[in-house]
Amino acid sequence: MKRSVTLRQVAEHARVSASTASLVLNGKGDISEATRQRVMRAVSEMNYVPRAGRARPEAGNTISFLKIAKHGHTVNRDHNHFISDYIDGMSFEATRRDYSLHVVSIEGSNLRPAFDALSNGDLSGVVVLGTELAQEDVQSFQREGLPMVFIDTFFPQLDANFVDMDNAQSIHQAIEHLKDRGLTRIGLVGSYSAVTNFSLRQQAFSSGLAALGLSARSDAILSVDSTLDGAYQDGLRLLKQGAAVAEAYCCVNDIVALGFMRALKECGYRVPEDVSLIGFDNLPMSAIVDPPLTTIEVPKQRIGAMAIRLLDDLIVAEAPQPAVKALVSGRLVLRDSVAESVSAGSRVRRAAGVS
Repeated sequence: MKRSVTLRQVAEHARVSASTASLVLNGKGDISEATRQRVMRAVSEMNYVPRAGRARPEAGNTISFLKIAKHGHTVNRDHNHFISDYIDGMSFEATRRDYSLHVVSIEGSNLRPAFDALSNGDLSGVVVLGTELAQEDVQSFQREGLPMVFIDTFFPQLDANFVDMDNAQSIHQAIEHLKDRGLTRIGLVGSYSAVTNFSLRQQAFSSGLAALGLSARSDAILSVDSTLDGAYQDGLRLLKQGAAVAEAYCCVNDIVALGFMRALKECGYRVPEDVSLIGFDNLPMSAIVDPPLTTIEVPKQRIGAMAIRLLDDLIVAEAPQPAVKALVSGRLVLRDSVAESVSAGSRVRRAAGVS
């Protein structure tokens, strides 16, 4: 079946931006007559027909992205680039499907402003950043009755729509890479911050070790704060208290990895000669630290675009749809924080001069 022409295609044909084409079609904006005529000519030549037949006829073509920082331990300025990639993917797909995307930022544990943002009568649907949301928060949002998709979190038992990274596949990649380098005493630097993906990664770590025939040791599981300084301070405290140090660690995100790396260095350990580290997220700063951090690249723009595609399906559907839970695979980015190879006789050691 031939796919219908989109507003973005009309805009490209008229050599204008999608927002300009939208203003012309809605009779708004300070647009020159020549530009208006060019857009209308493109509409005619391409047989463009605005989307119709939506399940919510009273709604407009507006969708919202709720960027919620409930406690701010992960949704903060250190992750702005990460979230911007989500928004880029959503914005591209929203424009392609003739929607206007509004970003609403909510900070603090009081989620009432987030619910208030959903009361706009022109709103067709919403994508919610679920990074710091608990299961009961997701259920509360669902009760609002709007077409809704949650990203950056995943509750398999809920009848809700999720698009998230595949934590199990990504952590398995990381463990397998360490094992291939001869590292078998592998630990996890987790976090006690309330983030569902952290819990899923810890579960994936345990199952990944078992799948690869490696033993899990409780003394190799550390828990730190998920801010950069918090991970450093907690890591330093654990190391100075005499915590056993593994040959290598998977870390629940890059910020935790970078904070723990600083703590290791301060205690005399060398990375990767003494301890290898793998992060998760591939934040820009991970490529410029010393040593550059091996990490998991999350396809953030693709997750954002998939969320909009799923949301559009919900908006135009004429009957309730079954929930969709989509997981997108990550990719291991190899840098210098993992030792090249480790012989049987070369194990974790303290740097010279450290008892």
